[in-house]
Amino acid sequence: MKLKGIFVPNVTPFTGQGHIDYDKLGSLVDFWLESGVSGIVVNASTGEAPLLSREERVELIGYVKDRMGGKGRLVAGTGAIGTRETIELTRDAKEAGAEAALVAPPFFYRPSDMEVYRHFSSLLGSVDLPVIFYNVPKFTGYGVPPRVVNRIVDECSNLVGIKDSSGSPGNQAENIRLFGSKISVLSGAADMTLPTLTMGGKGAILAVANAIPETCVALYEAALRGDLEEAGRLQLKVSYVNKVIVREHSQIAAVKAALASLGHPAGVPRRPLRPLPPGEERQVVEEFRQRETL
Repeated sequence: MKLKGIFVPNVTPFTGQGHIDYDKLGSLVDFWLESGVSGIVVNASTGEAPLLSREERVELIGYVKDRMGGKGRLVAGTGAIGTRETIELTRDAKEAGAEAALVAPPFFYRPSDMEVYRHFSSLLGSVDLPVIFYNVPKFTGYGVPPRVVNRIVDECSNLVGIKDSSGSPGNQAENIRLFGSKISVLSGAADMTLPTLTMGGKGAILAVANAIPETCVALYEAALRGDLEEAGRLQLKVSYVNKVIVREHSQIAAVKAALASLGHPAGVPRRPLRPLPPGEERQVVEEFRQRETL
């Protein structure tokens, strides 16, 4: 599997009672696909995956697959604390129709590099589904060195990509140096989109693509055709939006507030997460609108 382009790690709309709002989700899927994204990643961090039951995860994969109708690739987040649970969720994802799995290393306990290696080796030897390694120190509490990922790449043919959300240019450069010719290196940090592409990476999976998918796609396409001036201008806009709805406010609530301001209601976060207070929401929406002046 060759992964390239911009992927949306989609938000999961919830009602005030905490139920999944499939009507809103369907409209959002249409919006993202019409914007030209290469695929959708369901049950990821921005989709509040840790707050979903196993049954809900399966239902969401099936629903989004049907709504997409073959337009773009469908990836499913399947990371869990334990190896056994990760294997089970990944098998569920395949049965539900996902084309690949996005898997973060175990969290809560901090495993050694050898334990991370064995975790992924066990997973990749137990499932018949392409896997994308998800390096996300923000949520796991630690980063996985590129040399560890490289060992897994060399030994497991169904590891097809990495989403690196470390935000480190040096880390991403080492990823591309070591295994960029073997698997797809994708940015998971909005600020690293253009640097990743200019170093030889293949695309990005970005939370901001929920709200500005067309801008993210335009950045990818400008970099691909070598128009670095235009790509740089678009990177400034992507980084600004990332500052507003990811770095400076509660990410899930802020992304949903930005979508609602565009006429694409995305429901509310699931508890314990909460919507932004009214004053903060107005601030986010106003700052988000300022992207149009960039």
